[in-house]
Amino acid sequence: MSNLKNQVQLIGNVGNTPETKNFESGKKVCSFSLATNEFYHKDGEKVQQTDWHNLVAWGKQAELIENYVEKGKEIAVRGKLTSRSYETQTGEKRYVTEILVNEILFLGNKEITD
Repeated sequence: MSNLKNQVQLIGNVGNTPETKNFESGKKVCSFSLATNEFYHKDGEKVQQTDWHNLVAWGKQAELIENYVEKGKEIAVRGKLTSRSYETQTGEKRYVTEILVNEILFLGNKEITD
């Protein structure tokens, strides 16, 4: 039951080209957004609701994302929800909620190249 604590699973489309940073220590981090869509009917019409999620991956997951993920690609991720805050240059405090990616699965059609 302890494995169920703070676990997030999402399937969606990558919203932007993943941004990768390499540190002097050799560590790599990759951040990107993911859009998930939900559909429902309201007054007889089908309505789409899109939610945007900020994702962050480190190490091997970051390397996979850097090499194989691009804007629009459908992926599934499993990770945990994290929150952090930081201060802008003007002294304003900002809060960020992100999903720390532990696993990634590539979905959708494979491209065939000659």
